[in-house]
Amino acid sequence: MRLIFWITIFTTMMAEVGGMAAELEVPLEQQVFQRNAEDWAEVRVAGAVPGETGLVEAKASVGEGWRGRSVEWATVATGEQIKAGKFSGVLKLETGGWYALTVRFRKSADDPATLEEITVARVGVGDVFVTAGQSNSTNFGSERQKSNGTLAVYFDGKKFTQAADPMPDSTGHGGTPWPLLGDMISRTTRAPVCFRSATVNWLRVREWVPGAGSKNLERLVERVKWFGPAGIRAVLWVQGEADTDGAASPSTTAEAYERDATTMIQSSREQLGWPVDWFVAGNSYIPPKGAEQWKPAAAAILSAQKALWDKGIARRGPDTNDLVGGRDALNYRPDSIHFGPRGLLVHAERWFVALCAQYQWANPVSSAKK
Repeated sequence: MRLIFWITIFTTMMAEVGGMAAELEVPLEQQVFQRNAEDWAEVRVAGAVPGETGLVEAKASVGEGWRGRSVEWATVATGEQIKAGKFSGVLKLETGGWYALTVRFRKSADDPATLEEITVARVGVGDVFVTAGQSNSTNFGSERQKSNGTLAVYFDGKKFTQAADPMPDSTGHGGTPWPLLGDMISRTTRAPVCFRSATVNWLRVREWVPGAGSKNLERLVERVKWFGPAGIRAVLWVQGEADTDGAASPSTTAEAYERDATTMIQSSREQLGWPVDWFVAGNSYIPPKGAEQWKPAAAAILSAQKALWDKGIARRGPDTNDLVGGRDALNYRPDSIHFGPRGLLVHAERWFVALCAQYQWANPVSSAKK
């Protein structure tokens, strides 16, 4: 017991004088920071310092052929930015990556000796998207997709990994359009792209208003907040089929859908404290169920989604209601509702067209139907 007591006292004393070993909390490996309108970002650098640290510096090196500009040693933390064994600061980096970011710890600017040094091999400045909605926004495609490049990643709340389905920390086990879209964007911007899922399957839009029992909107907001103020490019919303479906209860009216979606979007911005972009897809198709009564319901939901675009509440996302049919119709929806290989490709292409139009990226080459 005495040994445990003295170990505890020693550990506490070491922590109070500045920590025992250097450690980085951020950036994480393959972390993507959202670029601003001037094509740069303040990359947060934070963690634990070794004892006697009075100065934390960082540099970033971009390899040949990658977009970006290397930065030599710059101060990221000193004085009050180092306290109780912790430090926090920022390093300004231009759009690009991957950067190799190295952090070193010194006693002072007058002492050239390095106490410790840590390197994160891949850090990026590019675009971050949070995806939300229902099954066609996550892992219900009939084939899993994988990024063919090296700049598209997923985030699961703890780590960043190559964009390869199934999308982590989400529902389903199949494929999504996001690795394909990530490759399209990164080929155009020459910058890393990150996707984070906030999807909950087969719920009506009324389950996304603030205060709904499911807490879906609150969950989405928390996932956006992780990236910091203005830390994502946009929310990509793919939802509407559940509101069209009138099997269990009457279909959602156009007025109710527009009202609830508006409340959802505006509340997210209020909770975040900044006007995050929302892109709303034209998405309301469900498979025919004998009679034709589903068509007016689908048209009503689509009209509500278009009203969000027309009123400037949301950005215009892709309309995918015409991508119907199974294996004998270009394999858009093999199970009649979820996208197959061809459907996932065209879904990604149409998202690319919508994003390029809004952000004035290079005109895309697309096989999407006009």
